[in-house]
Amino acid sequence: MNIIPRPVLICTKATRMRRPFRCRGQTLVEYALILAIISIVIVGVIVNLGQQVNKVYSTIDSQISSAPSAASSSH
Repeated sequence: MNIIPRPVLICTKATRMRRPFRCRGQTLVEYALILAIISIVIVGVIVNLGQQVNKVYSTIDSQISSAPSAASSSH
């Protein structure tokens, strides 16, 4: 009976259990970094957009304040 030699692979319970955790940990760190970068970009966009919206509302407020009121023009 011929026995076909297998490649020598040392796979113990410890190495099998260690591998998924290492992969999961690396993936978790990558996702955390991506989430942090996206969060920074979103905060920057919101701050910039908020300033632009504030300018629009200030312009509208100043135009309404300087416009003659409808009640005084009808009397």
